[in-house]
Amino acid sequence: MTTGLGGPGADAVESIELAILSVPLARPMSDAKVLTGRQSPMAEISVLLAEVRTADGLYGLGFSYSTRAGGPAQYAHAAEVAHAALGQDPSDIGRIGARLLWGGAAAGRGGLAMQAIAAVDIALFDVKARRAGLPLAKLLGVHRDSVRVYDTSGGYLNAPVGEVLDNVDRSIEAGLGGIKIKVGHPDMATDLHRVRAVHERIAGRVPLMVDANQQWDRTTALQRGRQLEEFGLAWIEEPVDAHDFEGLANLAARLDTPIASGEMLSSVADASRLIEQRGADIVQADAPRLGGISPYLRVAELADHAHLDMAPHFVMELHLHLAAAYPRETWVEHFDWLTPLFDERREIRNGRMLLPTAPGLGLTVSRAARRWVTERVVVR
Repeated sequence: MTTGLGGPGADAVESIELAILSVPLARPMSDAKVLTGRQSPMAEISVLLAEVRTADGLYGLGFSYSTRAGGPAQYAHAAEVAHAALGQDPSDIGRIGARLLWGGAAAGRGGLAMQAIAAVDIALFDVKARRAGLPLAKLLGVHRDSVRVYDTSGGYLNAPVGEVLDNVDRSIEAGLGGIKIKVGHPDMATDLHRVRAVHERIAGRVPLMVDANQQWDRTTALQRGRQLEEFGLAWIEEPVDAHDFEGLANLAARLDTPIASGEMLSSVADASRLIEQRGADIVQADAPRLGGISPYLRVAELADHAHLDMAPHFVMELHLHLAAAYPRETWVEHFDWLTPLFDERREIRNGRMLLPTAPGLGLTVSRAARRWVTERVVVR
């Protein structure tokens, strides 16, 4: 057995397999960023997989992702720095994270560089939980065995209202506990028509949220936020630029509807500013974007200290565990985009997603996913 830096008899990271996958969406999607001309409709998502193997024969799976651009760059950065983890005790996640960070420090401590090493960080947590024979949430320390779940896939702006309403019915019948739709149409009357139609169709059965995807300026956000107050929304998501912490704080202070933000932040420093300035009532941290589970947990500690709620963004397969370990009641976001990547399916019952009982993340890469691999390397 290889001995790492963890002392006599310690396990060691023996290899890291990295792969970049281009996963097609069942249907291209458009949000407000498309209507403002800032982005094109999205038809696929780029996923970075990291599979860690140790000298003791343990295995861990981690992943990060990128939308529209950045996936190949994440892969290249991860492949360049992954060697820094070799020979290290996989339980020493903090030590390995620092080595990976400093190995690519010239690329920065946020953004793409952190998203690249996130996949390895998550894989190491998977190894640790598998070694303990515990689901990741149990390893972290759960507060609940299920988490509220809301649907976000059926309300994109490219979907006609009738289709959105049909999606609402299907989601509620499937047991989902909340509905989120996109807003940010250049014509506010169109937004109001869609929100009112969905609100009436829900008829109080589940909460309703809306997401503007950062496409309003401060004045517009306040005006439209006030127009939306009548619907008693659970939250308005990203009404202004995600890094406009002052603007977000102003809206949070002036509107009755809670403000949610944080998914676009890719460093603990930025998330800390959002929390300190009270720019969100609900913090939507995203572990792969922040750099993995390690920085996510630091953000969660800050949010809890500030008495804020959390609703982690996307990646329900991972965030279910992290949400269950947060002291306050949380939400996870139901997306089916990554479903084809894994053999397992999360169970939903009475508006909540149930924790899996398998060790670690409880995920296995599907055989079908291998056909979407565009590049692959084994670092050993």
